[in-house]
Parts: sequence; structure tokens; C-alpha cells
Amino acid sequence: MTAALTVPERTRPWLDGVNPVTRIVIALVLSVPLFATLDPVSASVAIVLELACVPLTGLAWGTVLRRLVPVVVFAPVAGVSMLLYAKPGGTVYGRFLFAAVSDDSIALSLAVMLRVIALGLPTILLFGRTDPTELADGLAQVAKLPSRFVLGILAGARTVGLFVDDWRTMTLARRARGLGDHGALRRFLGMAFVLLVFAVRRGTTLATAMEARGFGAPVERTWSRPSRLHPRDVVALAGALVVIGVAFAVAVATGAFRFVGG
Repeated sequence: MTAALTVPERTRPWLDGVNPVTRIVIALVLSVPLFATLDPVSASVAIVLELACVPLTGLAWGTVLRRLVPVVVFAPVAGVSMLLYAKPGGTVYGRFLFAAVSDDSIALSLAVMLRVIALGLPTILLFGRTDPTELADGLAQVAKLPSRFVLGILAGARTVGLFVDDWRTMTLARRARGLGDHGALRRFLGMAFVLLVFAVRRGTTLATAMEARGFGAPVERTWSRPSRLHPRDVVALAGALVVIGVAFAVAVATGAFRFVGG
């Protein structure tokens, strides 16, 4: 039965063979260096190269784009402050109190928006198919984090899907009572508060149950599924270094590289 349910290695997406701990390191490699620059070129190149890796993740393009929508929506919010309050430079198009829109502020605003997308995209690609149990195995056995902390993360990750179901159930219940078609903001705030109450109650119950079953005991814990590093992890990490290196090299070669402190 086990053999019948096991997915053949050759049919699995390439990224599935990379350890979750390595994926966390890759996400840091692709994200942290981008905080050192405020140019649109490095972020744009990073986005293009990361999108080229989508076939390796096993995620459909539609799934990636849907999950990227909140990041794209938030990006202009991050760029507005830079647009209005960055140091003016070049042609100034308008002033209002302390705000000024100029060539430099527009360029910096665009760079910030692209950087937000470049920071969010690796998380979507690297963890879109990650199994929480596999992640917990990696954190405990490879990263050597305390088992109590790891099991808490695993329990929290497993309850995320329940929040989605709770939200859907509350929406249907309100519509059944004729309360779901008016006052969108008020409805959202009310449902968010109820969901928060559910989360606190569920978390308290779950924590008590886990303590009763000995998950918090200060003993050496064993793990049913081994988690190890393989040559593929080295290849994946090297690929991430190449991506961020190429992005920075292109920015420097085109003269667009702009250090944050400069």
C-alpha cells in the first residue's frame, strides 16, 4: 500500500527534493542582499530570474500569480512614502508641505515597489508546496532547534487551514441570515474579531492537549522521518547565489546600482 501511494521521484518537482532548511537559507540569500540597494534594475533582474525557476517548483503559473496579487497590491503602498518624501532630485513636478514629487522620488518609488515584489516572490516559490511536517523535521534534525519550539510551529501551521474554513463558514452563516451583503468594512472587522477569539480558544485547547500528551517534556525526542541534506541542496543554494549575483552584476554594469546609505 505504501509503495502504491508513494510519488515516483522522477515525477516530483525538482524543488521538492530540497530540504526545507535549505529553502529558508535560499530565501534569505535572495532577500537580504536586496536591502542593500534601492535600484530598479537589480530587483527587476531578480524577479525575472526567479520567475524562470517556476517550473522547478511544481506550482502552476496561475497559482503563483494569484498568490502574488497581495504582494503587488501592497507594493504601491510601500512606494507612496518614497514618492512623496524622498529627497528631491532632477525635475520637481509638484510640492505640498513636506512632500515633493521629482524624478529621483519617482525612480526610488519604482525601485521600492519592485523590491517588495522581489522580496515576496521567493517565499511564494520556495514554500508554496512545503509540507509543515517536513519543515518541522528539518528544523529539528538539520537546524537542531528545540523540539518544543518546532512542535509549536508545526501545530500552528496545521491550524492555518482551519482559520480559512472558519472564515468561509462565518461568511455563509451571515449570508443565510441576510447580513452578508452590506457594510463590507464593518463585516470584515466583526468577522476578524470573531476569528481572533476562535484562534485564542483553539490555541489554548491545543496547547493543553499537547502538554497532556508529553510534547513539552524536557527529554530527547525521536523523529519518525529522517531529514538530511543532499547534493541537491548544494545545487539549489548555489543557484540562489548565482541569481542574486547576476542581479547585482547587471545593476552595477548598467550604472543603476544605488546603495541604500549612499
